[in-house]
Amino acid sequence: MSASPIAAMFDRISPNYDRLNHLLSFNIDKVWRRKTVREASKQRPVCILDLATGTADLAILLAKKNPQAHITGMDISERMLTIGKKKIEKEKLDSQIELQLGDAAALTFEDSSFDAVTCAFGVRNFEDLEKGLSEISRVLRPRGQAVILDFSMPRMFPVKQVYRFYFKHILPRIGRAVSKDAGAYSYLPDSVESFPKPNEFLMMLADHGLKHLKAKKLSCGIAMLYLAIKS
Repeated sequence: MSASPIAAMFDRISPNYDRLNHLLSFNIDKVWRRKTVREASKQRPVCILDLATGTADLAILLAKKNPQAHITGMDISERMLTIGKKKIEKEKLDSQIELQLGDAAALTFEDSSFDAVTCAFGVRNFEDLEKGLSEISRVLRPRGQAVILDFSMPRMFPVKQVYRFYFKHILPRIGRAVSKDAGAYSYLPDSVESFPKPNEFLMMLADHGLKHLKAKKLSCGIAMLYLAIKS
């Protein structure tokens, strides 16, 4: 698992990951996560899978909003999970949240295991996006919900121009200075630009048996919240 270049990159930046997330997004990422949790909680899920859970921020919010639920968080970075486990212990949510090392493209769970699958800022990093979406659909129960949060490229003037300049020139410099990793925060804008456009991504979800598709713009399109139900 650690041989993956993506896993190795997140292992390297893990000590500064949370601080940089909040700093580089001006804390707006916290608002986006709360919106994700609200959507994922509407059906009162009992079993939730949080993919690319990282340091477990979303998993912790899900647990607090859904005391009836058991949350399984999965990530390819062992060091991110180590930090996540400490945060879970501090919140006394050990009995409700379980973290596992694993790849979204090769989930070990049985078919129809979860009422909801969430993923915040991670689907863009799937090394095999098609396989990852196929696995999400497979492990969802009928009428289960997928809730996916990720960055997008806004199209509205002047947000598009300001955001693109910040994303391409300012963000990588701050990221490199704080994380001491030359590539990680240059990778971020490149991965956002190469990710399918919202309509294309919705079509991909539909191809994997997901219906009732919605793409909600957050903060003028800086991020997108994708909602889907397994048919």
